This record gives sequence, C-alpha cells and structure tokens, in this order.
Amino acid sequence: MLVHVLAVSAQTSKVDSLWKLLRRELSAENNYIRQKEQKIERLRTQLATVPAEDYLDRYKLLSGLFNEYSSFRFDSAITNGNKLIALSKKLSGKHYLIQSQMGLATVLVKSGFYKEAFETIAEIDTAGLPGRLRYDYLNLRGMLFDEIGAYDNDAYYAVGYRKAAQAAFKKAGTLINPGELEKIISLAFLPPAEQDKKPDAAFYYRYLLTHGLSEHQIAIVATRISHAYTGDDKLMLLTLAAINDIRSATKETFAIFLLGQELFKMNRNDDAYICMQEALGNAAFYGTRNRAAQIESVLPLIASRLIEEKQHEKEMLWIGIVIFVLVAVVLLFQLVLFRKQVIHIKKNDLIITEKNTELEDVNSKLWESSRIKEELIGLFFKTCSSYIETLDKVKRKAQHNIKLGKYQDATQVLGNVHIQKEKYQLFNTLDRVFLTLFPNFVSSFNALLRPDEQIELKEGEMLTASLRIFALIRLGVSDTETIARILDYTVNTVYTYKARMKAKALVAPEQFEQKIMEIKFTDDR
Repeated sequence: MLVHVLAVSAQTSKVDSLWKLLRRELSAENNYIRQKEQKIERLRTQLATVPAEDYLDRYKLLSGLFNEYSSFRFDSAITNGNKLIALSKKLSGKHYLIQSQMGLATVLVKSGFYKEAFETIAEIDTAGLPGRLRYDYLNLRGMLFDEIGAYDNDAYYAVGYRKAAQAAFKKAGTLINPGELEKIISLAFLPPAEQDKKPDAAFYYRYLLTHGLSEHQIAIVATRISHAYTGDDKLMLLTLAAINDIRSATKETFAIFLLGQELFKMNRNDDAYICMQEALGNAAFYGTRNRAAQIESVLPLIASRLIEEKQHEKEMLWIGIVIFVLVAVVLLFQLVLFRKQVIHIKKNDLIITEKNTELEDVNSKLWESSRIKEELIGLFFKTCSSYIETLDKVKRKAQHNIKLGKYQDATQVLGNVHIQKEKYQLFNTLDRVFLTLFPNFVSSFNALLRPDEQIELKEGEMLTASLRIFALIRLGVSDTETIARILDYTVNTVYTYKARMKAKALVAPEQFEQKIMEIKFTDDR
C-alpha cells in the first residue's frame, strides 16, 4: 500500500512538472514556428536551384517540403502534395507515385476531407504492391474509416466504419513483421487476460526519451499509447506529446485537444481551457475542419463551466466580504464597548485615586490633630502639675508662718511667686513643644514674607510674639479672643500683630492664614 501511494505521488509530481514545462513551451511557441519557417524557406531555396529536368532531386526536395508542410500548413501541404504526385508520374518507379498519393491522402484524412481522401485512395494502383507499401496502404484505409466513424459518432453508420477500420488494421498486421517500436507499442494494448505483461506509463515515458526518436515521432507515439492508460498516466503521456508537438511546430495535432478533454474531466477547467484555446489556434493555423468542429463543440462547455466557477468564486468572495464586514462590525462594536469600559475604569481609577489622596490627607490631618492634642494635653498636665506643686508649697509655707505668727514671712513667701516668670516659662515650653511639631515653621513662615521683612530670631529665642500668634493659629486656635487670653494680650494687640504680618506678606492678606495652615507637620510616624 505504501509503495503504491509513493508511486502515485511520484507520478503526480511528474505530471505537474510536465505541465509547467508545457506552459513554458507554449510561451516559446513562436520561436519554434520561426525555426520551422526558416527550414521550409531553405528547402524552397534549394528546390529553386535544381533544374526542372532533374526529376529525382526535385522529387526528394519536394517530398521534404511536403513532409514539413503536412503537419504545419494544410493548404501548402495540398499544393505541394499535388505537385509531388505530378512530378512522381515523370519518374520511372511506380512506388514514387504511390507514396505521393498516400501522403496526400493522409493529409486529407487528418484534415477532415474524407471525400477527397476516398478519391485519392481510389486512384492508387494497388496491383502488385510490395509488403511495406501494402501495409501502409491498409493502415491508411483503416485510419480513414476510423476517422469517419469518430466524426459520425452515431448508432448506425459509425459502427460499419469502425468494423471496416478494424478489418483493415488486422489485415495490415498480417503482412509484415512488426519492428521493435511496434512491438513495444503493442504491449500497451494487450488483451485483459495479459494485463500483467503491460508496462507502466513511466516505462514508455523513459523509452520515448532515450531511443533517438524525433520530436514529431515522440508526439505521435505518446498520443497513441495514451489511449491505453487513464488518470495521471494518461495525462503524463498526452502532456509529453503536446510538448513535442510544440517543439516540432506541429499544427495538425490531436494531443493538446485530448489533453484538454482529460483535464476537463478532472475539473481542471482553467488548464483545460488553455489547451482548447491552443488546439483551436492550431486548427485555425493549419486549416483542419474536423479538429475545429470537435474543439468548437467542447470549448463552450469548458467556457460555461469556467463562467460557473468564476460566478461561484465571486459569490464566495461576496459571502467572504459580508462575513468580514459583519465580523468587523462586531469587533468594532466590541472595541467601542471595550473603550467605553476602559474609559469608565480609568475614570473610576481616577476617582479612587482622588479619594485615596483625600483620605490620606484626612488621615494625615487627623493624625496631626491627634498628635497636637497629645502634645498640648501633655503640656497642659505638666504645667498644671507644676503650678499645683508650686501652689501647694506656697500654701504650706504661708500656713506654717501664719500659725507661728510670722506674718511678715508669710507675706514674703507670697511675694516670691513671680507670675511673669511663670508666664515666660509657659511660653517657652509652648514654643519648644510647637517647634518639635513644626520644626520648619519659622523658615516656612519667612518664605511667605518679603525678603526685607523676614523675621530674624535672637540667639536663644524660639518664637517672637508675632510668630507665637500664628503658631496658635497653625495649632487650630483661630479665635482672636482665645489667642489673646492664652498669650495675655488684648484683642487689639492680636489684631495689630496679625495685620502687620499680612501687610509684609508676598501673598494676598486673605490668603495668608490659609498658607500658614499649609505649613507641613513633622511626620515621624
């Protein structure tokens, strides 16, 4: 099974290679035609130089010219065929005339001029024909009957012509022993009982290319043998024949037509159309009626199928376009939805980021407020504790002196309580605690003032009266009366300090306190 598959694959590859070669040869066909015309022109030139009375030499050259035209130009072949018959009548040998008549009849048969072919064959003197000529004569008659049968192709007359053809071929086969080539060809047409002896198509392919046959002979034999095979084997032989027909500039050819039919059966319609167009061109070039009629009957079928295929391809293309457009619309719709979702997500992300920033700011402020409260509460308890302790000492000393009647000493004890000093210590403690919370307060505050109005602290001084007022504001004490009570100032004094600082500021007065509130808190969490 594997060997069979490999063999089929190799044969298909060979057919494809030959088809590509055929396409290249078709494009170079004019070169071969030009070479053929040059050869014909040389023969005509040589013939013109031979004296009219030199019948034999003129016969040989005219015979060569007829052979070149016989498969190239029908009208020229007929003209030269008749000249050849007329000239052969002047020669002493009877066989010259018979060969000329059979040559002309062969051209007439292949060209579909069956009546004229019958008339020409009827003029042949068959009495005493030698074996080879009689063999050729019977084959010619068989070919004529076979062609007419194929042309009629009906249920009545065609049968009789085919029987007559078979009888002529059979009788011809009894006259001479076949040569090596005929024996090799006959193996392809063995009866069914002897099919095991039949060579494969690849054998004939190699044989035809390696036994010195001319291009025209290869084309004839390959076409003949192709009838014994099917499928890729038949395609290979017919393609080989068509290639060699082109190379030999043979216009009276059947191979390219048969190849087109086989390709049409295999639904290779584009390739079949190429072959039929070439066959029709050959028929028009050569001038054969039967070939043109056969081709014209098949070509519309191929063209019709090609039109159907192209229409189907167009429909499939439109279906593909519609599907593509639908898919594109769906994708575009999904893209729009996706883009909207992305925009929505980005907006949500932005909102979340803003909320997180706000939350962080709130948390920072809460932590700042909590820390300030802790520090101030600590300061409050520490200060209160110190005052209570001082008052307790003063109370006990005063009571002790009063009990002892030392009223002057009691008065002295009370006089030792320096309220102003205690207030200074309180402010000093407040300044220290504040600068612990806001170490950059003084520099940040100065940054809000004009350079020539910035505050310069004395050595050992932490906050001035003005700075202390705004320090309380930064701690959240915004009420002027409360600030005045804490610092033991009058309300007007506080207003005056605030107004002076705002007048020295780089920013608008109404923005100054907001800028003070923006001074950063020390985050040492």
